[in-house]
Amino acid sequence: MDTIDRKLLKLTQDGIPLVPEPFVAIASSLGITEDEVLKRIQKLVDGGVIRRFAASIGHRAIGITANAMCAWKVPDKRADVAGKIIANFDEVTHCYERSCHPDWEYNVFAMIHGRTRKDCEETVKRISKAIAIYDYKVLFSEREFKKTGVRIE
Repeated sequence: MDTIDRKLLKLTQDGIPLVPEPFVAIASSLGITEDEVLKRIQKLVDGGVIRRFAASIGHRAIGITANAMCAWKVPDKRADVAGKIIANFDEVTHCYERSCHPDWEYNVFAMIHGRTRKDCEETVKRISKAIAIYDYKVLFSEREFKKTGVRIE
């Protein structure tokens, strides 16, 4: 990744310009051609630097107002399979395996979204049935203090 790639990432991390030819505008800012911008974006996608190039939806604006972090106590030998099953649920946006601690033995975590708390609770039950693990904790969000992605400065 070179200096132009970094500038390209900085220019697009908050979205692309809402103009008739956004990639021409980006190219102009960088002093390169539109074709070069598109090639660089594709290279960054192919290399895993950009995970995807898509619209960012405001979930609350479309009625998805409840979310919960659920943590399951999954035997280590089953964590990989359970994590993959959980990650396949549409209501799940994040799924991680984390280290256990003496006072907290839950190791597989998922962020679950729904229109209501009840929707989230029903999703948790469906997930638990799918992975055959019923020892879990559900932590509903009360307030959001910060939500951002990694930023390039």
